[in-house]
Amino acid sequence: MARPVDPHRREAVRAQAADYVLERGLARLSLRPLAKALGTSPRMLLYDFGTKERLIHEILGEIRNREAAQLRADVHTLEDVWRWIAAPEREPFLRLFFEVYVGALGEEEAKPFVRDWLEFLRTSWSPQVDEETATLMVAVIRGLLLDRLATGDRKRTDAALRRFVQLA
Repeated sequence: MARPVDPHRREAVRAQAADYVLERGLARLSLRPLAKALGTSPRMLLYDFGTKERLIHEILGEIRNREAAQLRADVHTLEDVWRWIAAPEREPFLRLFFEVYVGALGEEEAKPFVRDWLEFLRTSWSPQVDEETATLMVAVIRGLLLDRLATGDRKRTDAALRRFVQLA
């Protein structure tokens, strides 16, 4: 009879794997280098998570949960959202976000990233915003973040967000 999966070890491996993916991205994720970095074996990763796809799903969930918890605690206005998400320490998350978002267009993996932001904007502020307004806000923020990552122009993207808030 096989030994049951140790949930504490599995949680620790998932958290370490999330850190690894935030640092290196998903594009060339391979179980051997990941396992080596985590001090385990590819066989144990598959034992704990079943498949590479399931491991990736769990890693993305871990990262989303981390960011969502911080986001809910730290922001109250659209400007707060921008300051929080555009902060230099969030850049690894943003790079991964856009990698998943573009790489999984039309696939289930990308949908939680979109839904999470919309749901947060629609329900976390007072007064609550309707779905169309939340969609517009997310689209503007997402576009400015992509621009910022591609160009490194923090001053211009900060100014553009301030202009959007004035127009809204």
